Parts: sequence; structure tokens; C-alpha cells
Amino acid sequence: MTDLLYTEVEEDLRSGVRRVLRDRCDWTAVLARVETDEPYDLELWRSLAGEMGLAGLLVPEELGGAGATARELSVVAEEIGRAVAPVPFLSTVLATTALAGCGETSVLPQLVEGSKVGTVAVGLTTVPHAPFPQAVKAEGSALTGTVSAVVDLEVADHVVVPAVDTDGSALYLVEAAAATRTPTTPLDLTRRLGVLSLDGTPGERIASGAEAERVLRRALVTAAGTLAAEQVGLAQHCLDTTVEYGKTRYQFGRQIGSFQAVKHRLADLWTKISMARAVSRNASDALASGSEEELAVALAQAYTSDLVVRAAEEHLQLHGGIGMTWEHPAHLYLGRAKSSQLTFGIAEAHRARIAELVDLPGGSA
Repeated sequence: MTDLLYTEVEEDLRSGVRRVLRDRCDWTAVLARVETDEPYDLELWRSLAGEMGLAGLLVPEELGGAGATARELSVVAEEIGRAVAPVPFLSTVLATTALAGCGETSVLPQLVEGSKVGTVAVGLTTVPHAPFPQAVKAEGSALTGTVSAVVDLEVADHVVVPAVDTDGSALYLVEAAAATRTPTTPLDLTRRLGVLSLDGTPGERIASGAEAERVLRRALVTAAGTLAAEQVGLAQHCLDTTVEYGKTRYQFGRQIGSFQAVKHRLADLWTKISMARAVSRNASDALASGSEEELAVALAQAYTSDLVVRAAEEHLQLHGGIGMTWEHPAHLYLGRAKSSQLTFGIAEAHRARIAELVDLPGGSA
């Protein structure tokens, strides 16, 4: 039987990441940054990616990475979620997985060391099992088309673009500066989206045909599994801080945490987060071992994507009036939670995919 408990190495990794984020990315720093002209903390990202080697965890050693697994990456994701860190983490998971899958060796090392940022030109709500995107067409090395809701696009230096050319499906590597990037008004202030517009933009083909489709699906499945871990970390933070608030906030001469109604809500949330952690760890282990990974990730996303919103809502509501203010971080967590609920498909889409994978009636509905 697979051991889903955290190993000593994983706990050491967690401690290191949490220490850096606590020192350099506490909620006051995030809140002060997200409405400025530089909402992303790229200096922090360079430290996490380059100095700690987090951007290259899934990249094989022969390509300059750490050669670790999705289990280690999931621990990092939990801490990113706990801090709602404004760093291009999710886009880096997408881009490095795609480039490593193609064996690309010119841009990938720059992403691993954190000196450059990459993303993949797919819409935020794209489910991992979706058909290969058709929005971009390629004629020779020139790409034309528009892709909306591309994650972390405004800070990306390179974009992996799925396109259709004369040979069918293909992946192209594009310099972000050569395309037109239009920011989208964000729901999540800590993770921005943008519209990528290509009009004869030059690109380098790095994969084609069935290989391109395999690489893109692998990148999406990996990122969706990683997102589930991030959602668990965010939900756990919401529970922890709400419990702490319940011990210090008094109403009617009593701690609000002593009221039975509050106790029941927090106990129910604790149970749900424990279940979410189990399915998230199962997904990470499946990605690490390559065993029924698509099913495991679909199970994780079907549960965690709704749970994280529930946790963020309880966090806001049980903080009372202070939780409703812009000066409190509750809205940062709710924004990230709601945005991540939509990322890589809503829960219903994943439940339908589970039905298809295990051959349940109604799976194609």
C-alpha cells in the first residue's frame, strides 16, 4: 500500500519554504503589493526558483533540474497557497513540464534558475482532457490567433503556444515580447491573467503531432494535481487563522470559539480539509509513480476545488466585520480560492471525467 504521509525530506522542504515565505511574503506585504504596478514579487520568485531550486523540481537532472517528483512539488504548492504568494508558480509548473517533455534545452534552464518566467497559452479553465486547442494557426513559423485567460502572462518572458499547422497539432515557443499582451481585470489579485494576441508572430516549433498532444496533456494534468495541493494549503491556512481568531475574539463576555455553532462549523471544515489532503496526496503520488494519474488528479480536483472556496468563505464570515474590510487579508484568500475553483475546469467537469475513466453511466454528460 502506498504511504501518503509526508516524508522527513518533504517536511524539511516545507520548513524551508515556509520560513522564506514567512520572512518575505507575510500577508501585509502581499496586500501592499497587489494593487501596485508590480503585483508580482519577482525577486522573491528568483530566490525560490534559483536559490532553493523549486522551479526545477520536476525537471530531470540531465536537463538541469532537481529530478524530484510531484510529491515534493505538492509540498511547495501547499506553502504557496498558505501564503497566497504573488509569484508565477503555476505558470512555471505548466511551462517547465511542457518544455521538459519536449526536451527543450535553451529556455528551460533559464526558467529553472528563475531568471526568466514562462507560461503556456491555454485558457485558465481548460480541463486537462480537453481536445487540443485550435485557436492559434501556424503558417511556417508565423503564428496567428488569440488566447484568453493565460495565467501569469504579464510577467512571462516565453510562452509555449499550442497551435495547428500543416502537420496538425504542434507546440511553439514564442518570445512574449513579440506578441500583444492585454491584462484582464483580475478576480484574484495575486495571480493575474491576460489575453495573448498573435499576428504573424514568429515561433519555434518544439513538438508536433501526437507528441505535442501528449506533452500538453501531461503539463495540464501535472498542473491540475499541483493546484489541488495549493488549494489544500490555502484551506488549511484559513482554518488555522480562524481557529486562532476564535480564541482571541470575545462577544457577550465569551470567546467566539466557545459557541457551539462556531465549533461545529470549524470541526466540519477540519474534516473536509483532512479529506482534501488525502485526495491531493493521492494525486501527487500518482503523478510521481505514473499510475492512473489522470483519474487521481480528477478525483482531487473534483473535491478540492469546491472545498477551498468553502474554507475561504468560512474564514471571511467567522472573522465577522473585520473580515469584510479591504485591510484584512480575507479577500486575498477568497479571490485566490474562487479563481482556483475555475482553474483547469470546475468540479462538475472533473466528476464527468471520473465517470468516463471508470466507465460509469452518464460519464459523457
